Amino acid sequence: MAALKRLLIGRPLKSTQLGEQKLNKKKALAILSSDALSSVAYGPEQILLVLITVSTAAFWYSIPIGIGVLVLLTALIFSYRQIIFAYPHGGGAYVVSKQNLGVYSGLVAGGSLLVDYILTVAVSVSAGTDALTSAFPALHEHTVAIAVIFVILITILNLRGVTESASILAYPVYLFAFALFILIGVGMYNIMTGHVSPELHAPIGTPVTGISLFLLLKAFASGSSALTGVEAISNAIPNFKDPGPKNAAKTLMAMGILLALLFSGIVFLAYYLGISPNAHETVVSQIAKQTFGRHFMYFFIQGTTALILILAANTGYSAFPLLAVNLAKDKFIPRMFTVRGDRLGYSNGIIILGLLSIVLIIGFNGQTEHLIPLYAVGVFIPFTLSQSGMMVKWIREKPTGWVPKLIINTIGALISFTVSIVFFMTKFSQVWPVLIFLPLIVYLFHRIKKHYEAVGEQLRLATCEQAVPIEGNVVILPVSGITHVVEHSLNYAKSLSADQIIAVYIPFEREEETRFEEKWNQWRPDVRLVTLHSPYRSIIHPLSKFIDTVHRKASESNYQVTVVIPQFIPKKSWQNLLHNQTSFMIRAYLLYRKDVIVTTVPYHLKK
Repeated sequence: MAALKRLLIGRPLKSTQLGEQKLNKKKALAILSSDALSSVAYGPEQILLVLITVSTAAFWYSIPIGIGVLVLLTALIFSYRQIIFAYPHGGGAYVVSKQNLGVYSGLVAGGSLLVDYILTVAVSVSAGTDALTSAFPALHEHTVAIAVIFVILITILNLRGVTESASILAYPVYLFAFALFILIGVGMYNIMTGHVSPELHAPIGTPVTGISLFLLLKAFASGSSALTGVEAISNAIPNFKDPGPKNAAKTLMAMGILLALLFSGIVFLAYYLGISPNAHETVVSQIAKQTFGRHFMYFFIQGTTALILILAANTGYSAFPLLAVNLAKDKFIPRMFTVRGDRLGYSNGIIILGLLSIVLIIGFNGQTEHLIPLYAVGVFIPFTLSQSGMMVKWIREKPTGWVPKLIINTIGALISFTVSIVFFMTKFSQVWPVLIFLPLIVYLFHRIKKHYEAVGEQLRLATCEQAVPIEGNVVILPVSGITHVVEHSLNYAKSLSADQIIAVYIPFEREEETRFEEKWNQWRPDVRLVTLHSPYRSIIHPLSKFIDTVHRKASESNYQVTVVIPQFIPKKSWQNLLHNQTSFMIRAYLLYRKDVIVTTVPYHLKK
């Protein structure tokens, strides 16, 4: 297993090499923007899926809806840029909400983002698999298996370290952006040169029967799913090379510009070419096929789209562990999330993220459209809380130039809140689980925090509870026969300078009891033997009753009771299956008893 781990993950890195694992702007843009950029592949499609419920004539509404999404994107980019400089140590929405709106608001934001990053992996990989199966329809029936394999590969890649994964994953992201710019450029050229019939789409302003404000808001909320991942950079500032905040802010602006250009280009082409959503072929695939035909450029675009959709999961792998570290430092989730692995990444967070994503993919059968609403609403709740938190911060502190900052955050908060409400109103059947799992997550955070506080209070030397002095030691040695294992354990018990050693034998038959007592008295008459006949063939019950009796008498004189458990260890681990694990069961039972020390004395077999 150790050799396999080295092969898959690589050799361990020293703690002093942590600086080498920081990201420059080019790699950070690829790794942390892949989620946001990849959503271009399904964000415009979500708008059309809502509008087609009226008619294809309503597709022209995708243009003003797209402009609305770009306005929201601008507000979010400037808002998170302010968050980066205000909170340079990372943490994003969790830290902002906790410090300005209170602990519970912070926990709602943190819990939403943790779930959102799990969904990021599930949605991205599922969408990438959809792009792959659009190009190769024969693979449709293997969607779930393909998605699970991709998650495992990305998890292993991230366990190898941030820098190594960034070096590999940067190329597909930039290839995707390059491929889409070619697609948009050629598509625009064809339109301007008259190679595309204007009859493919309804003119802007065409009256459409059945359209309503409610439906337009629903389409806007669905299109806003293209903005998921915008907050990832503010969470991952510790991953940037110094100066971290400046580099993070520049990367965020670059991501915003790229996302705006790609999103608006795909929305316009989908409208002008009259593309309709298809269950078996994505919108980007249809645009590419109509622009280039099923030739090299089509497969190049589909290949890079599938790659970035799959690798967009890496945004979750970059941001989830860092958010988990912040929550763990505040004692709201297990401390194991603060531990760095062999390659200096937070490997526990990476592994947990991968496992939970696989559970989601299998549970939803790899159907992306069922995951996107839950995914989007999970990120717009933290959007709303973080912007509201920044509003409170500016009003409370009133630094120089705070009014324009307040206006930016207010706009961001209002739009994010509107989108969240619209999601709940229009897609309640898909997003209702949020109303259950968010309170449960916050309650779980609260219970974990209470546990850590209780442990800390009990372990602190300043507490009133005084340590009871130990005047002596009584050793209880359960034995099953007269063997080298027992002899070895008996010698160890004597080395403890025990005041009394009691060997305990538990026979199931009276004849067996008599025979063993005779053998023991011949072998070790100096060590007291107690036999406890067990008519019901239980070992744990009579032994625990005897220990209780001894402990009760010993505690009156401040004596410590130690149970020494003999155990032989077979040469091959599989050979344990051939033996009764009595010593293991005794140890497991006694582990949770108060004031009884349990010591295992191993005896290793040589053949």
